[in-house]
Amino acid sequence: MKRYGVNIRQRGKRGISNKKRGVQGGKKINGKQSAEVRQLIKDKLPDQLKLAFGLWTREAVQQLILARFGIELSRWQVGRYLKSWGYTPQKPISKAFEQNPAKVKAWLEQQYPAIKKKAVKENAVIYFEDEVGMRSDHQAGKSYAPKGQTPVIKKTGQRFSLNMVSAISNKGHVEFMILDGTFNGKVFLEFLRRLIKHKQQKIFLVVDGHTAHKTKEVNAWLEDNKNRIELFFLPPYSPDLNAEEYVNQDLKTNVIGKKRPINKAQMKSNVEDFMNKRKNDRRQVQKYFHEKHVRYAA
Repeated sequence: MKRYGVNIRQRGKRGISNKKRGVQGGKKINGKQSAEVRQLIKDKLPDQLKLAFGLWTREAVQQLILARFGIELSRWQVGRYLKSWGYTPQKPISKAFEQNPAKVKAWLEQQYPAIKKKAVKENAVIYFEDEVGMRSDHQAGKSYAPKGQTPVIKKTGQRFSLNMVSAISNKGHVEFMILDGTFNGKVFLEFLRRLIKHKQQKIFLVVDGHTAHKTKEVNAWLEDNKNRIELFFLPPYSPDLNAEEYVNQDLKTNVIGKKRPINKAQMKSNVEDFMNKRKNDRRQVQKYFHEKHVRYAA
C-alpha cells in the first residue's frame, strides 16, 4: 500500500494527466470495424439487421458489435465509442417504408423550386397544410420523482378528442380551424373558404394525399377560385417534408401532453390559446421551417 501511495504522491497531477483518455476497457474494435459500425448505424435500423431492437441504443450497438465481430463490449464502452464518434441520442423522425426516394428527390430538386418560382411570379404566398387528431389521454414528456417511485399522473377516466386543420407559411402566417368531428371534404372546403376570405395575395397550398383534398366538390370549388388559391401535392408518405407537422408536434407535446383538460371545452380552449399565440409570434412560426427536413421551404 505504501509503495502505491508513494508512487501516486510522487507523480501527483502529472501522473494523473498522463493516463490515456478515450475509450477504456480491455477489448476494443479497430478502425475498420469502427467505420463499419458507424455506417450501419447511419444507414440501417436494428431490425433491418435482424437485431431485436427498434432504435439504436447502446445495447443495440453492443449486440451489433458482438454479432458482427464477436467482440463483447460493455454498454459503457459502447457509450464512450458513440460519444467519440459524435453520435448523440436524438428523437427520430418517422418515415414510411412506402416513401419513394425518387419522388422525394424530384419534389426537392424540381417540383418545389418550380412552385417557389411560380409564387414569385404570381405574387403568391406558399402555405403548408395538415390535419391532427388530439386525444385527452395523450401523454408526452417526463416527470421527476424519487428513484424507484414512478410518478402517477391523475386524469379523468372520460376520453374525448378533437381534430384540427391548420396551415402555416414561411413568412410566419398561421391559420387554423378546430373541429369536433371527422375531417372530410366538406370540412376541408370550409377551411379553404376561411383561408382565402381576407387574403389579398393568392395562396399556394401544399397538402398531402388525403382523400378529403381531392373530392369532386373541392376540385370544382378550386376551379372556380383558381385566381385566388391553388393546391400542390407532396410526395406520397412524406409527412417529414411538411412544415405543418412540426406545429402539430409542438401542440401535442406542450399542450395536449402536458396540460390535463378535464373536458372537451377545456381542451379546445387550450388549443385555441396555443394557436393564437403562434399567430401572434411570426418569428416562432418561421422557426418550424428551420427543421432539417423542411429547411428547403424556409
